[in-house]
Amino acid sequence: MSTLTTPPDSVIESVLRNTRKIGLLGASDKPNRPSYEVMEFLLHQGYEVIPVNPRLEGASILGQTVVASIDQLPDDVDMLELFLNPNRVGNEQDALLEHPAPIIWMQVGVIHEQVAEAARELGKTVIMDRCPKREIPRLGLLKD
Repeated sequence: MSTLTTPPDSVIESVLRNTRKIGLLGASDKPNRPSYEVMEFLLHQGYEVIPVNPRLEGASILGQTVVASIDQLPDDVDMLELFLNPNRVGNEQDALLEHPAPIIWMQVGVIHEQVAEAARELGKTVIMDRCPKREIPRLGLLKD
């Protein structure tokens, strides 16, 4: 049985309205990469975004200091957003589940049923195969 169920718009809207701080895994310092574009969009929408990328630890992306791993993110992060190859998501399962962030958001094309199910069992909200840069305007949540 597939767990790739799209949460109702009301859940996605609530997540986007109530999230303040995002840990963005797979952040890139290259402006042509989707993770960079989405991070820039989220910052302009008023979210605090902490980029996560072990190769760029200590560097700055869009004025935000990069951390190397999930366990370096503060506990008050609301959402873990995954720009990772789906094959790598499983490698991060323990860290994703151990972090207290109540929301795991997997970008378009990022689907990992095992991690999603384990996260749901812990009471986390999981959104897969969606992009907040698309969902925010679709749901009428754009900030000027």
